[in-house]
Amino acid sequence: MPGQEERKVFVHLPPLEAISVNDQLSAIGFRRSQNIAYRPACQTCRACQSVRIPVRRYEFSKSDKRVLKVNADLIKTFVEAEASREQFDLLQKYLKARHPDGGMMDMTWPDLVAMVEDTLVRTHLIEYRMDGRLIACVLVDALNDGLSLVYSFYDPDLMTRSLGRYIILDHVDQAARAGYDYVYLGYWVKGSPKMDYKARYQPLEGLTDLGWQTITPIAK
Repeated sequence: MPGQEERKVFVHLPPLEAISVNDQLSAIGFRRSQNIAYRPACQTCRACQSVRIPVRRYEFSKSDKRVLKVNADLIKTFVEAEASREQFDLLQKYLKARHPDGGMMDMTWPDLVAMVEDTLVRTHLIEYRMDGRLIACVLVDALNDGLSLVYSFYDPDLMTRSLGRYIILDHVDQAARAGYDYVYLGYWVKGSPKMDYKARYQPLEGLTDLGWQTITPIAK
């Protein structure tokens, strides 16, 4: 945010209770990175809001269904939390195209390995392939009440497929089939061009001082 300094609070996940603690912290707005959970703790700004999709209340729009149909030919694979060079190459391509000035541009191969494999919680990867080629990938935590999308990346050359949107919609479907209540999308800042896409998914819940509340719907 222009003119603002970021501050976060960090919690180390305890080795023997990492899964239950991660579940509890996720429910109160924390996000996980390796074996650390964090959330914004800025003194003068409350713009960052943790958001999640209530799966049982979500209805796929005509636009959603078109995105799902366009990507129906992709081969989806569940992968244990183990990084690959193919994933790293795709991540680098994605970052250069979508986030060239972002903090992750300096990520090295060992950084990706740590992000994916250094964990004590229930986590996995979903790979999406077209003609055998990896075109999208997402790191996902399985919580007690939902799926938390930790980080996703995809081939930026395939814009007509709306792969970022497809990953979210696919996980809404996965969560519903598995009996979960929510898909956690991380933080949302109202009016931020890079985060506005999260408000497209309605209904959407945001964490407030009164707990999780439905965010005012906007046009899809």
